[in-house]
Order: sequence, then C-alpha cells, then structure tokens
Amino acid sequence: MKSLKATGHQLADSAFQLTVLSREQAATAHLPRFHQKLAGAGLLPLRPVAPAVLQLNVGKMCNQVCKHCHVDAGPDRKEIMTRETMQLCLDALAQTDIPTVDLTGGAPEMNPDFRWLVAELSKLGRKILVRCNLTIIVANKKYHDLPEFFRQHGVEVVSSLPFYSADKTDRQRGDGVFADSIRALRLLNAVGYGQPGSGLVLNLVYNPAGAFMPGPQAGLERQFKQALSKDFGIVFNSLYAITNLPVSRFLDYLIESGNYAGYMEKLVTAFNPAAAAGVMCRDTLSVSWDGGLYDCDFNQMLDLPVASPGSRHIRDFDAATLAQRAIVVNEHCYGCTAGAGSSCGGTVA
Repeated sequence: MKSLKATGHQLADSAFQLTVLSREQAATAHLPRFHQKLAGAGLLPLRPVAPAVLQLNVGKMCNQVCKHCHVDAGPDRKEIMTRETMQLCLDALAQTDIPTVDLTGGAPEMNPDFRWLVAELSKLGRKILVRCNLTIIVANKKYHDLPEFFRQHGVEVVSSLPFYSADKTDRQRGDGVFADSIRALRLLNAVGYGQPGSGLVLNLVYNPAGAFMPGPQAGLERQFKQALSKDFGIVFNSLYAITNLPVSRFLDYLIESGNYAGYMEKLVTAFNPAAAAGVMCRDTLSVSWDGGLYDCDFNQMLDLPVASPGSRHIRDFDAATLAQRAIVVNEHCYGCTAGAGSSCGGTVA
C-alpha cells in the first residue's frame, strides 16, 4: 500500500485493485514524464517567484463527501489545524509581505478557531479568501450568520458549484446540494456579495463531472451567469474553471471506470508551456492542517513536502530558504498545465 499512498490512491488494499492500477499505469508508460516536458520548455527545475498567496488547509472535516474531492474530506475526518499552528502561520505572515491568505479545507468554517483566525488575519491587513462549499451556510444554525461575518471582515468568498442545474451538481456532490447551494448564494447576495459596486467579491468554481477537461472559462462564466440570473436571480463576479487532477477520489474514479490512461493522455497531449510557466505553485505556498509546508494543495494531499529540508514546517518558516527551492513535480502536475492551465484561481494562460 505504500506505493498507493504515494500516488494518493485510497482504494481498499486488494490484489485485484493493485492489478487494475498496475495495468492502468502500464498503459501510460509510453507518455513522456512531466519533468521531461518541463525540461523541453526550459522550465526545469521549476522555481518559485515572489510569493503572493499563503494557502492554509485548516482541516479535512467537511459536511459533504464529494465524489471528486482531492482532499478526501468528509464529516468523519478528524484532522484540524490547532490555534497554536494558526498562530505560527500568523507569525510567519508577519515576517513577509505576502498579500493574500487563502483558507481552505474540508469546510474551513468547521474549524472551531476559524473565526478567530479570520479576525487575526484582518488585523494584519491581508486579503482573505475563504473557499466555501456553500451548503455549510445552511447546514446548521450556527453557520447561518456566515454571510454577515464574511461581509464584516471583507472576505472574498470562493464557492464551488459544479453546474447551474440540480442534476449535474447533485450527481457530483450529493442529493439536495444544489438546492442548498442556491439558498446559500441568495443569502450571500442579500448582504451584498456579487452585487455591482459592493466591493464584496463572490466567485464560483466549476470542475468537470467526468474524465474530461473544462471548456473555455469565459464561455462557461457567461453560461453560469445567464442561467443563475434567469432561473434564480443570483449574481456573482467571476467563474473559475478548474481541471480535475488525478488525485485521491478522482483518481479512484478514473481507475474504477477505466478512464485513467485516456485521461492522462488528454492531459499530456494538451501540455502548454505558457500554462506551465504560470502555475500557482510558483507564487503560492501551501500549509497543511498540521503545519507542514508544500508547494501546492495537491502535493500536500500526496505527501510531497517542499524541497527545503530546513524549512518544511511553518514553525521553521524561512522566506529566503524557501525562495531558493526547486518546486516538487510529478505526473499529476499535467492537470495544472494542460490547455489554458488550471489553478485555484482558474485558468492561467
């Protein structure tokens, strides 16, 4: 099972599944390795640029169990960032001029110290992004005031919504998720989010439901805006189209459905040097719930820490050392460099 964990694969340990995985990997043996593509583009080793985002995964606990979740989040996950680790993150931020802090999970709002962290980040004057799954807002009365809390602290809300219809959304995220998401979006709109001139930013995230890449982001944004406005009176600022990376539950899906080899071939064929030059790992540093440092959230889930032995935990944060590191890459990185590219902020090229 050790090799399975190294690729993020979390199917049960059985001879049958091992055989399936080996067969799928063998079917991609003819494809060039990711580091070879980078070398051909003159980008190996991949180096960081000036840091712009500190992304904090404050826990894997979530009120949903989405089919394609690369974090493998859910209600039963116990990994939660402590206030002590949060304070280490705040201390590290104070040493830098990193302008943006991106709070993710799981459902980050389920961390018991989430509101304390947001308030402390506000004191530092940093831009705060919260990756909200929307349904958390209506899941329990203790979360009903989140839209107002976000407004008070000027939080930019980034919300995942697989599609603008119930059938496709619920197939990916569970029965009733679309209806609850619409309720939450209306609550966010009611306090000003997404409204012209409010300064309260509400962005949506789309990711495909199957083994294919997203269409052009601008076109998808127009479709989402037209449909959500017409059918539900909902407005938002921008749509981010994100490619599913072959990690965790989405990798499980690819293996079980026999789509792994075909999907990887699509990603490799669509490799774009311009997207590779603009990948988010170059200006983003990811912090895990236990304080570990990673080049991105996906490397975090694959347990691939930063290549800076002396600065692999937030307690040992050293900006100068981290600036000299080579970014850790592997085959899953094709997902961020295919076509127009993909990042936590949508396309990059």
